[in-house]
This record gives sequence, structure tokens and C-alpha cells, in this order.
Amino acid sequence: MTPPHDKLRGLPAARKAIWSGLRFTSLRLRLVVVFALVALTAAVSASGIAYWLNREAVLTRAQDAALKDFRQQMQTRAGALPPNPTQDALQAAAGQMAKSSQRYSVLLVGKNAQGEMVYGYSDLDAFTLAKVPKALRDAVKKQQLGDGDKSPYHLYWQRTVEHGTPYLVGGTKIVGGGPTGYMLKSLEPEAKDLSSLGWSLAIATALALVGSALLAQAAATTVLKPVHRLGVAARRLGEGKLDTRLRVSGTDELADLSRTFNRTAENLEKKVADMSARDEASRRFVADMSHELRTPLTAITAVTEVLEEELDAETGSVDPMIEPAVRLVVSETRRLNDLVENLMEVTRFDAGTARLVLDNVDIADQITACIDARAWLDAVDLDAERGIMALLDPRRLDVILANLIGNALKHGGSPVKVSVRLDGDSLVISVKDGGPGIPEDVLPHVFDRFYKASASRPRSEGSGLGLSIALENAHIHGGEITAANAPAGGAVFTLRLPRDASPLTAEPEPERAARGGAGQVPDRSEEDEEET
Repeated sequence: MTPPHDKLRGLPAARKAIWSGLRFTSLRLRLVVVFALVALTAAVSASGIAYWLNREAVLTRAQDAALKDFRQQMQTRAGALPPNPTQDALQAAAGQMAKSSQRYSVLLVGKNAQGEMVYGYSDLDAFTLAKVPKALRDAVKKQQLGDGDKSPYHLYWQRTVEHGTPYLVGGTKIVGGGPTGYMLKSLEPEAKDLSSLGWSLAIATALALVGSALLAQAAATTVLKPVHRLGVAARRLGEGKLDTRLRVSGTDELADLSRTFNRTAENLEKKVADMSARDEASRRFVADMSHELRTPLTAITAVTEVLEEELDAETGSVDPMIEPAVRLVVSETRRLNDLVENLMEVTRFDAGTARLVLDNVDIADQITACIDARAWLDAVDLDAERGIMALLDPRRLDVILANLIGNALKHGGSPVKVSVRLDGDSLVISVKDGGPGIPEDVLPHVFDRFYKASASRPRSEGSGLGLSIALENAHIHGGEITAANAPAGGAVFTLRLPRDASPLTAEPEPERAARGGAGQVPDRSEEDEEET
């Protein structure tokens, strides 16, 4: 028995493993894809949450600092202005407020002593009343001091985007007749910081994806290595190498699977060995029995031939009362002799000892000789051109033709047509009879041994092995025989053989050595001929 091994993974097996790893339907690729998707989902989710939290923190910090400073500036600068300030006073206050460390633009709006609207700008080009959202202006105008609100200032804010740049706009009004103030702060520095953070998180996500793919590959390799060995071992077992075993290590589920495989392979090897031994004993028994029957059959055949000559003689020396019995003995002796010959031939096929003896033959001449030798010339119509040559075993081809044509004459009836044609490198011979055809339920079994189409007539002149032997002779040539019913009626047997069967005679040395070992049924044809 071959010891447990890792040599199952040879170079061809490694190539197959690499190719199977590249296929989309492979388990390895699916594991890697699942790992990558899980890692990508986790990384994107974590990055998205981190980005959102940092974005809110950065914007809130910048916003709170700017609004707090603006509130203080409104208290100290704008609150110190008179209820009806002049434009110059507003302009001066707005300029002083814009000098804050928060670097925002300021717009102050009030009424002078004449009731006219006056404006004070810290930067007329950067910030005007038109840049203040209407909703914010309305909110600032409608603020009122409530009973529970002691603060005179209500500060409103809104984030806007202009030409791709984010801004913070705030506004408040001094209750009691003071000016209204608006501020505009650019959030572009914070946006750049958030953009850098987004790129950093994206790179981290990509690195996490690559890392997860590598980890998945390593995990898949660890998990799939035993599975691959199991697959290779199963293929070897399917190829008939029943001594295949797996190395078992560990106590996980894969180790249990390997143990189960080894037990299954061991039981299968034992059962196959037992069946092979019984089959070999059966073949040996049939071969020995058929061989031993040849000696008494030879003597019986000689006696029946003498009796048959006496029956055919003009002197009529045989008693008419026993003449039917004598003819029955002659007929049954011939049938028994044919049965023994067929059994020996079948035994050779089963044992694998049947061999081809090739010769270059003219197919038309070979078929004509087969028909003529059995006196079928008047019952068979041959359609074959002379000159079609093939390198075949003439004796086995004669056996095939005799069985097919004889079966057609016996069960189908005349006219029987035999046609020959070439199909590439193949020789095709068809035998069609003039009978009713073969029942559909019988067609799949016509080549079975000892099969009878009718159970009510189990006894016939044939042995029930003719078509089976013909099929085996076709197989040993590398050919095939098929049976079908013609559309116009009648059964058609089609024999397809290679025109050159010489490649089948080349036998590898290991097979020749194995065939020469014990347990093989010898081909006793030469020995039988000497005894005959």
C-alpha cells in the first residue's frame, strides 16, 4: 500500500491548482472576495464614521470660535455705538471688528438720525448684504426678547457655499435700537484639512483592503490545501488507484474528513480486492471447465461425425427408429462444441489475454469468403467495392461478420444487405435484414450475454454469446457495433472499425509484465488446437 503522502501535489497538480485558483468559480477566489468585501465594508464604514465625526468636530470648533468672537465684538464695539450711528461710525466699528484673530469680514447695518439706512463694511468687495442669505436676514429682523430670555443678543448662523468655497455667515441685532451686524468667515482652511483627512482615510481603506486580501489568501491556502489534497486523492481513487491515502494531522473537521476518506478508501480496496478475487476464480473456473470439456468433446465429435456419415450413406445402415435420436445427438454435440468455444473466447476477453494478429486484407474479399464459407451467397446482397484495404485481424473480423450476418438471417430474414463504406480513417460495415426489426425494449440488451428476447423461448440454436463476442472483437480493434431499426423496417447493425489497428498492438512493458504475472487466464488457443 502506498504510504500517506504529499507527493500528490506534483508539478502538473500544482499547475492545475494555480489554474483553479484563477477561475472565478473557485473556492479560493470566493474566499478572497468575501474577505475583501467584509474588510472593505468595515473599512469604509469606519472611515466614513471617522470622517463624519472629525468633520463635525473641525467645523464646530471653527464655527464656535468665530461666533464667540463675533458676539464679543458686537458687545464691545457695536454695543458702544449710539442708537442712531453715522455711516462713518459704523465703518470704523466694522473695520475694528474685522481685525479680530478669527479673520472674518463684518457688515454693520443701522439707521442714522434722519432715519436713513447706513452701512459699514470691513471689506466692500468681499462682503455685502447681498451675500447674506434671506432666511438669515429674516431671522435676525424677527428676533424678540422673551420673558425667559434676559440676553439682548440672539445670534443666528448659516453655512453656505459660493464658487466651491464654504463660508460661515452669522448675524445678530442689538435689542433696544442698536445696529444689526453680520459676519462672513471662509471655511476653506478647514475644508482643506477635511480633504486631506478624506484622502488619508481612503489610503488607509485601500491598504486595509490589500492587507485583508493577503490575509484571505493566506487563510484560503491554509484551509484549501487539505481540500486540494483530498480532491487529488479522490481523482486518483476514481482512476483505480485504490491504495491512495491521505496524511492526517490535527483534530479539526478537515482532519476528520481525511480520516473518513482513508477508511472509505481502505474498505473500498478490500471489497474490490474480494470481488476481483471472486471474479478471477469464476473466470478461472469457466476457462478450466471449458478447456477440460474439449478432450471428451473431441471424442464425442468424432463419433457423431461417423454417425452423421452413416446417416448420409446410401446403404442406410442406421435403424430408422433411432435415426431421429442420432440426428439430435449430432445437432446437440455441435451446439455444445460451439458453446464451449464461445465460453473460452469470452474468458479470454474477460481475462484481457485476447490479442490481435493483424493482416492487410481486402474487405470485399473478406466478406465474400465469410459468406461463401457458410453457404449464404444466395441469401446475402453484398454492396462493397474491391480495393478497400484495412489492417485488421482477419479471424476476428470473420467472427464479427459471421455473427452479424447469421443473426440477421436467423432472426430477421432475407433479404440481408451488407454494405461497406469509408468514413475518414474508419471502416463502416452495415448489415440490414428484411425482418420486422428489433423491439424497442430489446435494443439496449441485444449485446448482453445469454440475453433472450422472449422468455417463453429460452432455448434456441445459438448460445446467446454471438453478438457479445462480436462486440468484444470490435472493441479489441478499437471499434464499436451499434444496433438500430431502419425507418423502412428491419434491423440494422453497424460495425465501425479503424482502418489501421496497429497502434492497439503496442503494449506497454508494465502491462506485459502484469499480464505475465499470477492470476491471469492464459490464451490456450494454440494448446487447444494441438489437443484437437
